[in-house]
Amino acid sequence: MSGSSTVYRIMLACGFGLLALPVAAGEPQGVVELFTSQGCSSCPPADAALKTLIDDGKVVALSYHVDYWNYLGWADTLASKDNTARQYAYAKMLGRNGVYTPQAVLNGRDHINGADLAGINRRLTEMTGKGQGLAVPVSATVRKDEVDIKVGAGSGKANVVVVYFDREQQVEVKKGENGGKKISYWHSVRDIQTIGMWDGTPANFILPASVLNEGKNGGCAVLLQKMKDNETPGAILGATTVMADKTAN
Repeated sequence: MSGSSTVYRIMLACGFGLLALPVAAGEPQGVVELFTSQGCSSCPPADAALKTLIDDGKVVALSYHVDYWNYLGWADTLASKDNTARQYAYAKMLGRNGVYTPQAVLNGRDHINGADLAGINRRLTEMTGKGQGLAVPVSATVRKDEVDIKVGAGSGKANVVVVYFDREQQVEVKKGENGGKKISYWHSVRDIQTIGMWDGTPANFILPASVLNEGKNGGCAVLLQKMKDNETPGAILGATTVMADKTAN
Protein backbone atom coordinates (compact mmCIF):
# COMPACT_ATOMS: atom_id res chain seq x y z
CA MET A 1 0.00 0.00 0.00
CA SER A 2 1.32 3.41 -0.97
CA GLY A 3 -0.45 6.47 0.41
CA SER A 4 -4.20 6.10 -0.05
CA SER A 5 -3.86 3.87 -3.13
CA THR A 6 -4.23 0.10 -2.89
CA VAL A 7 -2.50 -2.29 -5.29
CA TYR A 8 -4.10 -5.65 -6.10
CA ARG A 9 -2.07 -8.21 -8.02
CA ILE A 10 -4.44 -10.53 -9.87
CA MET A 11 -2.93 -13.90 -10.74
CA LEU A 12 -4.83 -15.61 -13.54
CA ALA A 13 -4.32 -18.92 -15.30
CA CYS A 14 -3.21 -17.93 -18.79
CA GLY A 15 -1.05 -18.81 -21.76
CA PHE A 16 2.25 -17.41 -22.94
CA GLY A 17 2.98 -13.75 -22.28
CA LEU A 18 3.36 -11.73 -25.50
CA LEU A 19 4.21 -8.12 -26.19
CA ALA A 20 1.21 -5.82 -25.92
CA LEU A 21 0.71 -2.09 -26.19
CA PRO A 22 -2.00 0.21 -24.82
CA VAL A 23 -4.35 2.09 -27.07
CA ALA A 24 -3.43 5.76 -27.37
CA ALA A 25 -6.71 7.52 -26.71
CA GLY A 26 -8.23 10.19 -24.49
CA GLU A 27 -10.78 9.64 -21.80
CA PRO A 28 -13.75 7.75 -23.29
CA GLN A 29 -17.05 9.59 -23.51
CA GLY A 30 -19.13 6.53 -22.76
CA VAL A 31 -19.56 2.76 -22.93
CA VAL A 32 -21.62 1.06 -25.64
CA GLU A 33 -22.43 -2.62 -25.10
CA LEU A 34 -24.05 -4.08 -28.22
CA PHE A 35 -26.03 -7.30 -27.93
CA THR A 36 -26.07 -8.93 -31.34
CA SER A 37 -26.43 -12.24 -33.15
CA GLN A 38 -25.24 -13.80 -36.39
CA GLY A 39 -28.75 -15.23 -36.74
CA CYS A 40 -30.51 -11.84 -36.65
CA SER A 41 -31.12 -10.10 -39.98
CA SER A 42 -31.47 -6.72 -38.23
CA CYS A 43 -28.03 -6.95 -36.63
CA PRO A 44 -25.49 -6.32 -39.45
CA PRO A 45 -26.27 -2.56 -39.55
CA ALA A 46 -25.70 -2.43 -35.78
CA ASP A 47 -22.43 -4.36 -36.12
CA ALA A 48 -21.33 -1.77 -38.70
CA ALA A 49 -22.40 1.07 -36.40
CA LEU A 50 -20.26 -0.41 -33.63
CA LYS A 51 -17.28 -0.45 -36.00
CA THR A 52 -17.84 3.25 -36.67
CA LEU A 53 -17.83 3.94 -32.93
CA ILE A 54 -14.61 1.95 -32.55
CA ASP A 55 -12.96 3.86 -35.39
CA ASP A 56 -14.05 7.19 -33.89
CA GLY A 57 -12.24 6.20 -30.70
CA LYS A 58 -14.50 8.20 -28.40
CA VAL A 59 -16.23 5.36 -26.57
CA VAL A 60 -15.52 1.92 -25.16
CA ALA A 61 -17.41 -0.33 -27.58
CA LEU A 62 -18.13 -4.02 -26.96
CA SER A 63 -20.05 -6.67 -28.88
CA TYR A 64 -21.83 -9.43 -26.95
CA HIS A 65 -23.10 -12.26 -29.15
CA VAL A 66 -26.17 -13.95 -27.66
CA ASP A 67 -27.41 -17.48 -28.21
CA TYR A 68 -31.21 -17.24 -28.07
CA TRP A 69 -31.58 -16.97 -31.87
CA ASN A 70 -29.62 -20.17 -32.50
CA TYR A 71 -32.86 -22.11 -32.96
CA LEU A 72 -33.50 -20.24 -36.23
CA GLY A 73 -31.03 -22.50 -38.02
CA TRP A 74 -27.59 -21.02 -37.36
CA ALA A 75 -25.62 -21.38 -34.12
CA ASP A 76 -23.75 -18.11 -33.56
CA THR A 77 -20.04 -19.00 -33.48
CA LEU A 78 -19.22 -16.13 -31.09
CA ALA A 79 -22.18 -16.47 -28.73
CA SER A 80 -22.03 -17.55 -25.10
CA LYS A 81 -24.49 -18.17 -22.31
CA ASP A 82 -22.64 -15.58 -20.21
CA ASN A 83 -23.28 -12.90 -22.85
CA THR A 84 -26.97 -13.80 -22.93
CA ALA A 85 -27.13 -13.78 -19.13
CA ARG A 86 -25.61 -10.30 -19.05
CA GLN A 87 -28.28 -8.99 -21.40
CA TYR A 88 -31.07 -10.54 -19.33
CA ALA A 89 -29.52 -9.01 -16.21
CA TYR A 90 -29.58 -5.60 -17.88
CA ALA A 91 -33.22 -6.16 -18.82
CA LYS A 92 -34.02 -6.78 -15.16
CA MET A 93 -32.18 -3.62 -14.14
CA LEU A 94 -33.92 -1.56 -16.83
CA GLY A 95 -37.34 -2.91 -15.85
CA ARG A 96 -37.91 -4.68 -19.17
CA ASN A 97 -39.81 -7.94 -19.57
CA GLY A 98 -37.61 -9.29 -22.35
CA VAL A 99 -34.58 -8.80 -24.56
CA TYR A 100 -34.02 -8.00 -28.23
CA THR A 101 -31.31 -7.62 -30.83
CA PRO A 102 -29.68 -5.40 -31.79
CA GLN A 103 -29.72 -3.70 -28.39
CA ALA A 104 -27.11 -1.18 -27.27
CA VAL A 105 -26.81 -0.57 -23.53
CA LEU A 106 -25.28 2.84 -22.81
CA ASN A 107 -23.16 3.44 -19.70
CA GLY A 108 -25.06 0.61 -18.01
CA ARG A 109 -27.99 3.02 -17.58
CA ASP A 110 -30.17 3.05 -20.69
CA HIS A 111 -30.70 1.23 -23.98
CA ILE A 112 -31.37 2.00 -27.64
CA ASN A 113 -31.52 0.23 -30.99
CA GLY A 114 -27.92 -0.67 -31.75
CA ALA A 115 -28.22 0.43 -35.38
CA ASP A 116 -29.19 3.99 -34.40
CA LEU A 117 -25.72 5.53 -34.49
CA ALA A 118 -26.94 9.13 -34.30
CA GLY A 119 -29.21 8.22 -31.41
CA ILE A 120 -26.38 6.51 -29.54
CA ASN A 121 -24.12 9.55 -29.82
CA ARG A 122 -26.94 11.91 -28.87
CA ARG A 123 -27.94 9.83 -25.85
CA LEU A 124 -24.35 9.62 -24.59
CA THR A 125 -24.01 13.40 -24.86
CA GLU A 126 -27.26 13.84 -22.93
CA MET A 127 -26.07 11.43 -20.24
CA THR A 128 -22.85 13.35 -19.76
CA GLY A 129 -24.83 16.57 -19.40
CA LYS A 130 -26.98 14.94 -16.72
CA GLY A 131 -24.00 13.70 -14.72
CA GLN A 132 -24.46 10.12 -15.96
CA GLY A 133 -21.18 9.94 -17.86
CA LEU A 134 -17.85 8.39 -16.92
CA ALA A 135 -16.84 10.51 -13.93
CA VAL A 136 -14.16 8.25 -12.42
CA PRO A 137 -10.80 8.07 -14.25
CA VAL A 138 -9.74 4.55 -15.26
CA SER A 139 -6.55 3.66 -17.15
CA ALA A 140 -4.82 0.47 -18.26
CA THR A 141 -1.21 0.35 -19.42
CA VAL A 142 0.96 -2.59 -20.42
CA ARG A 143 4.34 -2.56 -18.66
CA LYS A 144 6.57 -5.45 -19.73
CA ASP A 145 4.55 -8.55 -18.84
CA GLU A 146 1.82 -6.86 -16.79
CA VAL A 147 -1.29 -4.79 -17.36
CA ASP A 148 -1.39 -1.99 -14.80
CA ILE A 149 -4.97 -0.87 -14.14
CA LYS A 150 -5.49 2.35 -12.21
CA VAL A 151 -8.82 3.55 -10.84
CA GLY A 152 -9.09 7.08 -9.51
CA ALA A 153 -11.07 8.56 -6.66
CA GLY A 154 -14.82 9.05 -6.65
CA SER A 155 -17.97 8.44 -4.67
CA GLY A 156 -19.74 5.17 -4.02
CA LYS A 157 -18.70 1.55 -4.47
CA ALA A 158 -18.35 -0.54 -7.63
CA ASN A 159 -16.88 -3.69 -9.12
CA VAL A 160 -13.82 -3.64 -11.35
CA VAL A 161 -14.92 -5.74 -14.33
CA VAL A 162 -12.57 -6.87 -17.11
CA VAL A 163 -14.21 -7.78 -20.42
CA TYR A 164 -11.94 -9.75 -22.79
CA PHE A 165 -12.62 -9.53 -26.52
CA ASP A 166 -11.21 -10.32 -29.95
CA ARG A 167 -10.33 -7.32 -32.09
CA GLU A 168 -11.91 -8.53 -35.34
CA GLN A 169 -13.34 -11.71 -36.79
CA GLN A 170 -14.95 -12.53 -40.12
CA VAL A 171 -17.63 -15.19 -40.14
CA GLU A 172 -19.29 -16.91 -43.08
CA VAL A 173 -22.87 -17.41 -41.99
CA LYS A 174 -24.18 -20.43 -43.86
CA LYS A 175 -27.74 -20.70 -42.58
CA GLY A 176 -30.47 -18.67 -40.95
CA GLU A 177 -31.57 -15.11 -41.65
CA ASN A 178 -28.05 -14.04 -42.67
CA GLY A 179 -27.27 -17.22 -44.58
CA GLY A 180 -24.79 -16.75 -47.42
CA LYS A 181 -23.26 -13.59 -45.95
CA LYS A 182 -19.70 -13.01 -44.77
CA ILE A 183 -19.90 -10.60 -41.86
CA SER A 184 -17.14 -8.82 -39.94
CA TYR A 185 -17.41 -8.47 -36.18
CA TRP A 186 -15.35 -6.25 -33.90
CA HIS A 187 -14.61 -6.38 -30.17
CA SER A 188 -16.52 -9.65 -29.77
CA VAL A 189 -16.61 -10.52 -26.07
CA ARG A 190 -15.18 -13.91 -25.09
CA ASP A 191 -15.01 -13.65 -21.30
CA ILE A 192 -16.05 -11.41 -18.41
CA GLN A 193 -14.33 -11.36 -15.00
CA THR A 194 -14.73 -9.29 -11.88
CA ILE A 195 -11.21 -8.75 -10.57
CA GLY A 196 -11.88 -6.63 -7.52
CA MET A 197 -13.89 -4.04 -5.64
CA TRP A 198 -13.54 -0.26 -5.54
CA ASP A 199 -14.62 1.76 -2.50
CA GLY A 200 -14.13 5.29 -3.78
CA THR A 201 -10.42 5.54 -3.05
CA PRO A 202 -7.67 5.23 -5.72
CA ALA A 203 -6.67 1.62 -6.42
CA ASN A 204 -4.35 -0.37 -8.70
CA PHE A 205 -4.95 -3.84 -10.13
CA ILE A 206 -2.28 -5.88 -11.90
CA LEU A 207 -3.04 -8.51 -14.56
CA PRO A 208 -0.60 -10.65 -16.57
CA ALA A 209 -0.26 -9.14 -20.06
CA SER A 210 -0.73 -12.55 -21.64
CA VAL A 211 -4.48 -12.37 -20.99
CA LEU A 212 -4.68 -9.96 -23.92
CA ASN A 213 -3.42 -12.58 -26.34
CA GLU A 214 -5.60 -15.55 -25.49
CA GLY A 215 -8.01 -14.73 -28.32
CA LYS A 216 -7.51 -13.41 -31.84
CA ASN A 217 -5.67 -10.06 -31.73
CA GLY A 218 -7.16 -9.66 -28.32
CA GLY A 219 -7.78 -6.84 -25.95
CA CYS A 220 -9.85 -6.00 -22.92
CA ALA A 221 -12.06 -3.29 -21.54
CA VAL A 222 -12.00 -2.31 -17.88
CA LEU A 223 -15.38 -1.25 -16.54
CA LEU A 224 -15.95 0.32 -13.15
CA GLN A 225 -19.53 -0.81 -12.65
CA LYS A 226 -22.04 -0.64 -9.86
CA MET A 227 -23.75 -3.94 -9.08
CA LYS A 228 -27.08 -4.75 -7.47
CA ASP A 229 -27.25 -7.85 -5.29
CA ASN A 230 -23.77 -8.77 -6.58
CA GLU A 231 -25.25 -10.03 -9.84
CA THR A 232 -27.25 -7.34 -11.63
CA PRO A 233 -25.09 -4.85 -13.56
CA GLY A 234 -25.78 -1.18 -13.05
CA ALA A 235 -24.30 2.21 -13.88
CA ILE A 236 -20.79 2.32 -15.31
CA LEU A 237 -18.72 5.03 -13.59
CA GLY A 238 -15.50 4.75 -15.58
CA ALA A 239 -13.92 2.68 -18.35
CA THR A 240 -10.96 2.19 -20.63
CA THR A 241 -9.64 -0.20 -23.26
CA VAL A 242 -6.24 -1.82 -23.77
CA MET A 243 -5.29 -3.81 -26.87
CA ALA A 244 -2.71 -6.46 -27.66
CA ASP A 245 -0.01 -5.42 -30.12
CA LYS A 246 -1.08 -6.08 -33.72
CA THR A 247 2.08 -8.14 -34.27
CA ALA A 248 1.23 -10.57 -31.48
CA ASN A 249 0.19 -14.08 -32.43
